[in-house]
Amino acid sequence: MSIDWQPLVELIQQHQSFVLTTHCRADCDAVGSELALALVLESLGKRVVISNGDAVPEHIRFIDPDNRVRVLSETVQPTDLWKIDALIVVDTSAWVQLGPMAEVVRMFPGERVVIDHHVISDDLGAEVFRDDTAEATGRLILELAEALGVEVTSEMAVPLFAAIATDTGWFRFSSVNEKTFAALAKLVTAGAEPPKIFSALFEQHSLERLYLRGRILGNVVPSLEGRLMSTHVTRQDFEETGANQTDTEDVINLLHTVAGCEVAVLFVALEEQVTKVSLRSRTDFDVRAIAEQFGGGGHRAAAGVAYQGPLEEAQTAILDALGSEMGY
Repeated sequence: MSIDWQPLVELIQQHQSFVLTTHCRADCDAVGSELALALVLESLGKRVVISNGDAVPEHIRFIDPDNRVRVLSETVQPTDLWKIDALIVVDTSAWVQLGPMAEVVRMFPGERVVIDHHVISDDLGAEVFRDDTAEATGRLILELAEALGVEVTSEMAVPLFAAIATDTGWFRFSSVNEKTFAALAKLVTAGAEPPKIFSALFEQHSLERLYLRGRILGNVVPSLEGRLMSTHVTRQDFEETGANQTDTEDVINLLHTVAGCEVAVLFVALEEQVTKVSLRSRTDFDVRAIAEQFGGGGHRAAAGVAYQGPLEEAQTAILDALGSEMGY
């Protein structure tokens, strides 16, 4: 699937100011795409504000050294954003994922755009530029930069490389193809340094994050003769380790290091009645179909759900659904 960027090129040419946003609890693909897009637009003489519903997670703060990402109602006000010409949402088109920014998007008087690689889609009243075969939104931003005739700088290359690297599990996932490596070659040529980015992503963690990872791995439960591996994090685990919710990122992939594991599931108790569920598949099994049963979505190999219920209820419901589809 390829995107016709010309309508967006024309929209960008017609406007002078842009607000960029993404989903809450943003990952590198989300923040990296915002930051790189901001630099692309500014290279064309545009004015850009990045506003998210919450702060950039601590473990990926390196990607925003100049603190470009503002937090709604803390460092930028909704009324300031409504004065801007156009709004671009990257890496999501789901109302629930926008958090406090959802109301800003609903009330935004100017043109709205979505750039995304996820299948799940709400109607944000926006012109949508989507490629659900793309491994990361970061690669789509690189394509847009090329369509705009913008030369990629090292400042753009670093967040885009991090975006693609993290959304592919450092190039381990089945979404990786020749377009991935062609994009990476361009980013390295532009100044991205993979060893430094890897170190910042995976070798600068807090001790609290390490403690939490130990809890998560200690909670692993195999099912279906090891084909299904699940684990969980309680609110007490967060309190006792001093870790935060973003410290759970990427740990689910460790479950797939067990021989025979086909599907991995991580349950995170965010609140008493809200459980975050992450699902990953290493076979043709479609975890997105399971997520959609509970109001979630994502990709065939990586999906998620914000389950409206306590941890134990979420575990029973999701694991029963998986067991039914995978075969008890």
